Amino acid sequence: MEQFLRTELLLGKDNLKKIFNAKVAVIGLGAVGSFTTEILARLGVGSLKLVDFDKVQITNINRQLYATHSTIGKSKVDLAKSRVLDINPKCNVEIFELFVNTDTFEKIFEHKVDIVIDAIDSYNPKLRLIEYCYKNNIKIISSMGAALKTDPFSIKYADVFDTHHCKLAEGLRGDLRKLGISKGIPCVFSEQSPQIKAIPLSDEDNKNFGKNGGPKILGSTPVITGIFGLLLANKAIDLITKNP
Repeated sequence: MEQFLRTELLLGKDNLKKIFNAKVAVIGLGAVGSFTTEILARLGVGSLKLVDFDKVQITNINRQLYATHSTIGKSKVDLAKSRVLDINPKCNVEIFELFVNTDTFEKIFEHKVDIVIDAIDSYNPKLRLIEYCYKNNIKIISSMGAALKTDPFSIKYADVFDTHHCKLAEGLRGDLRKLGISKGIPCVFSEQSPQIKAIPLSDEDNKNFGKNGGPKILGSTPVITGIFGLLLANKAIDLITKNP
């Protein structure tokens, strides 16, 4: 296909064929996952499984690819599917508008995937997804905390157990060890210490943002979250092309 000529010139015909045949799941289509999905689509990944339960909110516009004033209130998975097919009409896109937990794994992974990209914000679903993939021999690349970070040059790729200055990764390490997992969870993280603490929202702000009493919101920018997403996609392509 002519649209993938530049990718073929750089990666080669054999690797492009591997990308066309790849099946990747992106779990979470927010600030990080939306950019991951974009790159996978533009590089020609043949099958994408996209999972997110949420709809676009006005506070998503500062950093999420699908969030604009015209898409507020619309389903993220629907918007993602439409964009992917506009980029690559031949991509097989499967969407799941549901919350990721142990009750939904069977449905999500009914059909085999080669790689899972974990771009989930919520802690417990992230932990359970990592556990599920690890124990079922599914390759997973996980995003650690991108909020409260401002330095793009501090973003790195490592095993979760080799990270530092990331509270999310710190918590996961302890809980994963309790589950019998002590290595083998590659991730994107930032070495930068959090720049500020989460700012408590007023009752009125909580109501306006639809938080249902959620006490805090974390500051973030599209620069950092976008780079996280791009690196996750790049590492997925690296795994795909290096696979014999």
